[in-house]
Amino acid sequence: RDTFRYLLSGVQVALHNQDNREHDLFDSDDYFQFHGGMIATIRAISGRSPRQEFGDSQDPSRPKVRDLKEEALRVFRTRVVNPKWLDAIRRHGYKGGLELNATVDYLFGYDATTGVVEDWMYDRLAQAYALDPTMRAFLERSNPWALQAIGERLLEAAERGLWADPDAETLDALKRTLLETETALEARSERPAARPR
Repeated sequence: RDTFRYLLSGVQVALHNQDNREHDLFDSDDYFQFHGGMIATIRAISGRSPRQEFGDSQDPSRPKVRDLKEEALRVFRTRVVNPKWLDAIRRHGYKGGLELNATVDYLFGYDATTGVVEDWMYDRLAQAYALDPTMRAFLERSNPWALQAIGERLLEAAERGLWADPDAETLDALKRTLLETETALEARSERPAARPR
């Protein structure tokens, strides 16, 4: 154990290599667990953050290395808040809501371990996933539990200081959305079950 701590204390670069485009940083918890976890561990042991890099070898003839923050911004813009992706995800009903919720969770996890998510990104998530009337109606109909979880996670990001300076109106709107969603879910669970005929 001491040897492992000693070796980690000298690590200067934490690199994750990805050889395909089927997945990205914010669609699996594996990435923030092992890459983000390694970065957080090095920081805890050495007192400094290593360089955070992302290797893209989807095309082996043209590999690229990007700063992790640059990759996070790229994924955020090209998928996470991309209107075409958001329109497509709504075609998947309950599973679409689950994917939105997972994206928020994984983005939160990467930020907690690496600090790569900026405040404006949390604001855009709140607007696109919880406060947009079309998305909210979709989630209320298809997967209200996802809407509840998204609201809770975004508020947790603010409470923990990951979302360092959220707009007060946005936070109030998130709290209202969460309260309304919880109320609807409670009412749903209190309805008597239909009797079999």
